Amino acid sequence: MLNTKKHRADICVIGGGIGGMFTAISAARHGAKVVLMHDRPVLGGNASSEIRMWISGAGTRVRDLQETGIMEELLLENMYRNPTRNFTTWDALLYEKVRFEENIELLLNCTCCEAKTENNHIESIKGFQLTTYTWHEVNAKIFVDSSGDSILAPLTGAEFKVGREAKSEFNEEFGLEVADSYTMGMSIMMQCRETDHPVTYTPPAWAYDFPDDQAMHNKPHNLYAINTNFYWIELGGMQNSIDDTEEIKDELLKIAFGVWDHMKNHGDHGAENWDLEWVGFLPGKRESRRYVGDYVLTQHDVENCTPFSDVVAYGGWQIDNHLPGGFHMDAKGGAHLQKRRLSEPYPIPLRSLYSKNIDNLMFAGRNISASHVAFSSTRVMGTIGVIGQAVGTAAAIATQYELLPRDAAQTKIKEIQAALLEDDCFLPGLRREISPVAKKAKLTCDYGDCTNLINGLDRRIWGNDNGYFGKTNKSITYTFDQPQFVNGVRLVMDSDLDREYTEGNPDGLHTSAVLFYSASHNNTRFGFPKCLIKRYRIEILDENGQWDTALEIADNHQRFVKHVLNRIAKAVRFTPLSTYHSETKTEDYGSSTAHLFNFELF
Repeated sequence: MLNTKKHRADICVIGGGIGGMFTAISAARHGAKVVLMHDRPVLGGNASSEIRMWISGAGTRVRDLQETGIMEELLLENMYRNPTRNFTTWDALLYEKVRFEENIELLLNCTCCEAKTENNHIESIKGFQLTTYTWHEVNAKIFVDSSGDSILAPLTGAEFKVGREAKSEFNEEFGLEVADSYTMGMSIMMQCRETDHPVTYTPPAWAYDFPDDQAMHNKPHNLYAINTNFYWIELGGMQNSIDDTEEIKDELLKIAFGVWDHMKNHGDHGAENWDLEWVGFLPGKRESRRYVGDYVLTQHDVENCTPFSDVVAYGGWQIDNHLPGGFHMDAKGGAHLQKRRLSEPYPIPLRSLYSKNIDNLMFAGRNISASHVAFSSTRVMGTIGVIGQAVGTAAAIATQYELLPRDAAQTKIKEIQAALLEDDCFLPGLRREISPVAKKAKLTCDYGDCTNLINGLDRRIWGNDNGYFGKTNKSITYTFDQPQFVNGVRLVMDSDLDREYTEGNPDGLHTSAVLFYSASHNNTRFGFPKCLIKRYRIEILDENGQWDTALEIADNHQRFVKHVLNRIAKAVRFTPLSTYHSETKTEDYGSSTAHLFNFELF
């Protein structure tokens, strides 16, 4: 008889990819008790060391749209602590962010297998943990499916879709004349390393042989074009992307090792000194089941940026529809892809993030309520991350008020949006409200014009900087007519969201590690945003008219910071400090200008 452990939580999250992680973290930070059940030993999903796909999002395609909130927190932490973009360090960082977040109970190597549902309401789920041979049963108020394959759909009867819609359903330009069940395929990633000597390669006997480019259907293959990442080692779109996964994986492995054989042994590809370092045995999956919510996002919404009163997230990745034939389609002229670039961020409504017919089911991942065409944009991990933070925040607020997701979306949407904006998320069309205590004070600065610091927009967007350019050792000050109690300060600094001034890996914004290492990689530290403020001081003018240093930070490496003060103050000032301190020998990241978007009391 196997053991069964029972857990009780406010929110249970199934799946520890980027969406599930961010859901759990945001919900926990808003006070909810969370159980996160994940069926792998490492977190991160497609971004983990098991698959190694880098995180792309709106900012990859459109300027000023890099995802912030938890996403930027994670990327900056990785850039700072993992200068060589090592996957072991990356895995440890993802583990740390969840395992040591207060209010989260993490169940790794645990596969959700059962669900108990009554009257369209999930009572509990049950998962089997392979490492301990233990069943884990979780009772919760709200369940969030971030499993990718939407495991709770067949277990609960939640309405879902698979495949491509007909034009008649949503009147989409890219819709089909007749709907089908085809999806985008899944891919296997490879990691290769350049050495200083010739390296021979003998493929396994079971690998496919590709003697020329035509045998590989003219797919683009170039060791130095990192962004191609051999994504076209892709199959499964014309099969069942869940039931046939193992069969598809076997075929992908034959292709992957055959492709490397082609690079090494068939023609001159500049690969003489290159060595095959790693091949993923877990395919990165693009598409399977998609839930149906109160609203289905469509191609029209993605391209026309439909405004939604319940906006909680945004996307901006291009329509990027991998056609079902995958590897077997000829790539000449890009015929294996259907693409359309976007120029603006499109809002994603909360109504697309909870189930239409299961009243306490939400979803955060590639499985949101979207048509196949819209999904081809929303599916990337940068977008999934902001969706996850939105779902976690909404679920926490819903449980706080003892509400179901639909009720919270209807009655607490302003509070949900305000919480997301406060947590450094960007929501198209909305500005963050300035805190009451900041409104009571007069804002002045020793240098320049600092009025943008309280304009409610904490990033460059639509041609406006929305920030303040200051000088080191020049202060920004809030002054009150009468002493006031100040809980703390909120800071949003410039972390170079477009990574224009970040040296090293050009994809440092998105990758936890590049997939193809050049010889120079062995001696390269990847860059960190030069413009970020590293040292600063916060001081308080007390009731006796004396300035007191509340705190001094010497090694900041985050864009968004909140400091608790809990002090009575006549004034509060923030001073970015000189970039070099002779005693501590602390240096900056490369810029002598202090640029920030928000300094505000709360």
